[in-house]
Amino acid sequence: MSANYSKSVIEKIKKEVAERSANPRWSEVFSNCFDNTLETTVRRTVDDIFVITGDIPAMWLRDSSAQIKPYLAVANEDEGIKQLIRSLVDRQVKCILIDPYANAFNETENGHCYHQDITEMNGWIWERKYEVDSLCYPVELAYLLWKKTGETGHFTNDFKHALETIIGVFRTEQQHENSMYRFERFGERPEDTLSNNGLGEPCNYTGMTWSGFRPSDDSCTYNYLIPANMFAVVILGYMEAISNEIYNDNLLAEKANRLKKDIDQGISQWGIVEHNGQKVYAYEVDGLGNYLLMDDANVPSLLAAPYLGYCALDDMIYQNTRALILSDENPYYYEGIELKGVGSEHTPKDYVWPIALCIQGLTTDNQLEKAKLLDTLVKTDANTNHMHEGINVNDSSQYTREWFSWANMMFCELLLDYLRISK
Repeated sequence: MSANYSKSVIEKIKKEVAERSANPRWSEVFSNCFDNTLETTVRRTVDDIFVITGDIPAMWLRDSSAQIKPYLAVANEDEGIKQLIRSLVDRQVKCILIDPYANAFNETENGHCYHQDITEMNGWIWERKYEVDSLCYPVELAYLLWKKTGETGHFTNDFKHALETIIGVFRTEQQHENSMYRFERFGERPEDTLSNNGLGEPCNYTGMTWSGFRPSDDSCTYNYLIPANMFAVVILGYMEAISNEIYNDNLLAEKANRLKKDIDQGISQWGIVEHNGQKVYAYEVDGLGNYLLMDDANVPSLLAAPYLGYCALDDMIYQNTRALILSDENPYYYEGIELKGVGSEHTPKDYVWPIALCIQGLTTDNQLEKAKLLDTLVKTDANTNHMHEGINVNDSSQYTREWFSWANMMFCELLLDYLRISK
């Protein structure tokens, strides 16, 4: 095994899922996916846990959090699982303190990297695409671990330093022209680089914080990425609570609160636009009047806003936005013979992402809709018993990424939610 945990607690939840699943394929896929992440992507080091994303030997701050999050469902039943999650938070804090602008890291300081980019690299960094969500996910995981289990051992001095670092970066990137961050990659994909000598396109101050790249790792068109800023608002609230209740640091709590209000006001002022007589959230804006109406499969997405904790399911602006996202008004919504849903610029046209289908299920109270999505997911897995990155809407035997742990665990999270095991 890759980590010291009890197999019995894993078998117990798999048994419960099998007993309660109306479709036997749900539990079959769940069993494979729930085992797969622990057995193939989790690596125990001397000091902590390193979690690869699947078929790439690096750890993304975003992916690793999402891969491990569903195990919170059993963290109170097994000390090994709880400490595994805590150890991942420790590693993520180490990564943030190495470079808060990097999105993916190596297990050791081995100098491996995805591409020879023009940016400030070091031996720990696999890729240095600055994405706001990369700094949000570890805080969310740490907060949920605390609230789910009462564990506080991960709230170290280094963790507090990471919180201060995140606030500092978000503040700097409210006025990106003052930032030292640059990123250029010369290759075939224009989505892999930033224009203007790596600085990105011009933008105006809005109160929101700038992001170079989307959670797809593709560059933003307009660099105030609304779903990422929504996530930032949520985790700044978590930071405020941790600062007050764990560190008794009112000053740090106030810094988090003030920044949260700035960003939230920016979303309200700049991120909400009129479309066909209704208010909807834009996907990206620049503070200069330009905006994109779309959504991407990768999380944070606009579709995921209630899942992230930013708004209620029945929020009218969210529901208007959801209707737009799940229609052909979204350029990345695809519908075919076998499935329909949200895809991404990151994958070919007409490829829907299981992650987006899972988020669609996790942002509705309709159990019939959840069950239908679960049925679709297991029918379009190409008989692999695993989820993939993107699937061709007309031929599910065509897909990208054979091994994609984030998608596997999103399926597990949806099924646990449907069966109300994770509540």
